[in-house]
Amino acid sequence: MVTKLLNAVNRTLTHEDFGKFLLRLAVGGLMLFHGLHKLFAGIDGISGMLIAKGFPGFIAYGVLLGEVVAPCLIILGILTRPAALGLAFTMIVAWLMVGMGETWSLDKTGAWAIESLVYFFVGAMAVACLGAGKYALGGNSAWR
Repeated sequence: MVTKLLNAVNRTLTHEDFGKFLLRLAVGGLMLFHGLHKLFAGIDGISGMLIAKGFPGFIAYGVLLGEVVAPCLIILGILTRPAALGLAFTMIVAWLMVGMGETWSLDKTGAWAIESLVYFFVGAMAVACLGAGKYALGGNSAWR
């Protein structure tokens, strides 16, 4: 009886393409909130951090590519793999800029201080490895 129930649940939940869609929606959708905040509030803070570390401030506009454009492409399933790799790269840069000193720290609620950076990096890498699935606007290209 338990085996029949588990088999029924397994058959019901075996929808890999829908799972890929949900992953794209979660990773891209949640990152898009971060990017839209930077888009509307400005990227002066990021530009200032870059300048303080000896980099040109205009590089801050790359954050908008990684946190607005890439998530939109991921959600829509267009150029999904390159967009996911771009998002993963953005998370590495964010870790190098602000998170590296907090790698072994906990925040005030006891969570890992770089938890969201790791979530977005691993999620983006999973999307890059899995691709968009069939619920995507990107057609059947290899980049999907």
